[in-house]
Amino acid sequence: MGAKHVVGAAVAAWVAVGCGTAEPQALSPSVGVAASELTVGNGRNLNGRNLNGPLLNRTIVSVRYDGARREGMSTPLEETWLEGSVFHGLLDMEELSGIDFQQVRFIGNLDDGTTVPLRIEGVTPGTGAEQDVWSYRVTYQEPATGQWQPICVAADGTALDAIPLEGSWDYREGVAGGGAKDYDTTHFTFACEGAALAKCVRFGYAPWRSVNGQSLADHHQACTRLLRGDFCGDGTPHTVDGNLVNLYDAVSVQVDTESWSAEAEWTPEGASCFTSQNRSTTQIACADGRLVSTCAASFSPGTLIISEIPGALP
Repeated sequence: MGAKHVVGAAVAAWVAVGCGTAEPQALSPSVGVAASELTVGNGRNLNGRNLNGPLLNRTIVSVRYDGARREGMSTPLEETWLEGSVFHGLLDMEELSGIDFQQVRFIGNLDDGTTVPLRIEGVTPGTGAEQDVWSYRVTYQEPATGQWQPICVAADGTALDAIPLEGSWDYREGVAGGGAKDYDTTHFTFACEGAALAKCVRFGYAPWRSVNGQSLADHHQACTRLLRGDFCGDGTPHTVDGNLVNLYDAVSVQVDTESWSAEAEWTPEGASCFTSQNRSTTQIACADGRLVSTCAASFSPGTLIISEIPGALP
C-alpha cells in the first residue's frame, strides 16, 4: 500500500449529502500511479452542503437505522446495521445484505430537525483493493412534488454515489465541536463521492479498517480535517478549490514521495501545529501557539497524518 495522493486541497464543507462536489476518481491506496493521475480538484465540502429542490440550503445531517424498510412494504426491518460499508438487516428473521438493499428506504434527519424519505436506487459492490468499499445511488423525496432526486450530485448536476459511514458529523463552522464526528450507533451518514468524507475512504482511511491492530477511524477523521484545511478543528475550512496537498502517515497507508514544503501535522481534532507555508488565504485564528516553523519535520506524539504543499500558493 501507500500510493501517494496529491489532492486538490479544498475538500472542505460537508458531506452527509449534497451538491457541488467534484467528479470522483477511483483512487486505490494499494496501486502505485503517477502523481498526475492522483491530482484531483477538491471543494470546500465535508460532504456536499445542500440538497436540490425545496430542500435547498438544508442538509441531511444523519440517517436513521431504525425504520428502514423495503419499497412497498409497511413493515420495517427488525434490525439494520453496517459491516464496513455493506448494509445488513433482518426481515422476518431472514438476513438481508449487500444488493438486497436496493429499493430499501431510510429516514434522513435534516439540520432543522425535520426528516426526509431516502431510497437506495442502486448498489455497486467494491472491487479489487477496495472490495470492502461499497457505494450506493441514493435519492430523496421532495415533499412538495413527491419526486425523487439524487442526494449527491456533481457540479454539472450528474448524480453521484455515496459511501455509508457509521455515525454522523457536526456541520457547524467556527465553533467548538464543528467538524467533529458523533459515534452514535443509531445513525449513519451517506458520504457523497467527491467530498471529504468519501475521499478519505478512497485514500485508504476507511474507518472500519485497521493496520497492525490500529484502527484507522482516527486517521479518517484527521484526513477530513486535513482536506478541508480545518487547522483549528472548529469546522472552519481554510482552503480554496484547486489547491494541491500531499499527505502521508506513520502506518504507511500513504507514504511520502514528494519533496514539498511541510505544512501541518494532523489529529482528529485538527492541526496540532502548522507552518507559515499553508493553504490558508485568510488569517488562522488559532495560529498563536500552533504556528511552528519546525512543524511536520517528523511525526510528533499524537500526529496521525502530515501534509505538504508544493510551495508558495497564489
